[in-house]
Amino acid sequence: MSVLPDMTRGSVTVIGDVMLDRFWSGASRRVSPEAPVPVVSVAGQDDRAGGAGNVAVNLAELGVSVSLVGLCGEDEHARALRDCVESAGVRWNVMPCAANTIVKLRVLSRNQQLLRMDFEESLAAHANDLFVRYAQQHLADADLVIFSDYAKGTLELIQPLLAHCQTLGKPTLVDPKGTDFERYRGATLITPNLSELEAVVGRCETEQALVEKASALRESLDIDAMLVTRSEAGMTLIQGDQPAQHFSASAREVFDVTGAGDTVIAVMAGCLSAGLAMPEAARYANHAAGVVVAKLGTASVTPSELQHAAAGSGPEIPDGVTGEEELTDVLAALRDAGRRIVMTNGCFDLIHPGHIRYLQQAAALGDLLVVAVNDDDSVKRLKGESRPVNTVQDRMAVLAALEAVDYVVPFAEDTPARLIERLAPDVLVKGGDYTVEQVAGHESVLSRGGEVAILDFVPGHSTTGLINRLND
Repeated sequence: MSVLPDMTRGSVTVIGDVMLDRFWSGASRRVSPEAPVPVVSVAGQDDRAGGAGNVAVNLAELGVSVSLVGLCGEDEHARALRDCVESAGVRWNVMPCAANTIVKLRVLSRNQQLLRMDFEESLAAHANDLFVRYAQQHLADADLVIFSDYAKGTLELIQPLLAHCQTLGKPTLVDPKGTDFERYRGATLITPNLSELEAVVGRCETEQALVEKASALRESLDIDAMLVTRSEAGMTLIQGDQPAQHFSASAREVFDVTGAGDTVIAVMAGCLSAGLAMPEAARYANHAAGVVVAKLGTASVTPSELQHAAAGSGPEIPDGVTGEEELTDVLAALRDAGRRIVMTNGCFDLIHPGHIRYLQQAAALGDLLVVAVNDDDSVKRLKGESRPVNTVQDRMAVLAALEAVDYVVPFAEDTPARLIERLAPDVLVKGGDYTVEQVAGHESVLSRGGEVAILDFVPGHSTTGLINRLND
């Protein structure tokens, strides 16, 4: 099972548009006699860091060492914003300028947003060469850099900053805005939502169209990866020549989407700074989004919340080895919790590097991996009387000990078609020279709208080859 990585050793610099999110709240029991609008008796005020500040606070909540770089005024709102940021443990490296601090004022009643008022002016005139040099001074100690673009002008000269990061060997994550994605050329990762992507590439009527258009855009801009957030449809990760990876939405209740994109990029950065691969980082980011949209206003996710969300809500199977009946119940609970279930099968008689890489690739296609294993009698029928070398109990124990594998279940038939139909995975994976039509169980998976993925085994590794070498 996944264990949340230790992010306390990571260091991230966040550069972008900083703003103050201010919330006025109170009861509303009547309509104004002057106009058909509710009257709110304001009883409380809550200030929170918004924009790039919210990204930084999200990172600090995860234990990451964070520096915030941006522009803001020298006024009461700037002081309130600084208090929000520093109280969360974020280093304040925001350069003062002659503009007023950007404020977004929201009026709430009964935890419902009634009105938002924006107090802002463009910061583009202040985002000059002086600011670029100022920002560059705060990059040396960062493991990676986030650019949080809210189109307020702070990142007017983002290209020199991206180029400087490349020179330093710092990965760069960009939360984009607007339709000019050319300005993000060379970034390591960009995280547009679906609307932002479609504003650039046109409508994506199908998942395939989304993947094709996003892949073409990624390649044209020399960007390593793109994570497209898709609201209730989850997220899609597009990375180089690897197959697109889709993550089902994990939120049970959507209460407020304010700042959800900030949380996504923050968790991505925290996980990457802790050494996780891009797909695993995206999986945690997806879980984090499901947590934060259930909170009111600009919010963050705690490590315990993230660990709980990633672990799922199904019954515990301590060692991962289970039977068909128990696993059916577990997967039903996990499916209800929005988890994307991947399944593969095989004999797995002698585990070799080809198996390890294959299982890692399979696990990256969803939230959890189920491995169905041929029992001893079915291996004999398929491989001959001398097989298996290891009993089914031993083979399952070894598989369950692998980090990529969540659950292991045996089956007695020559193919797992019946078991696949019962467990109903979202993604069915097979390796080798198969076509989709040759994969046992593909019909039931595809009929439910699932996917069948064919992965290549690592050449030069096979169980038969190992056995032959042992017998020589």
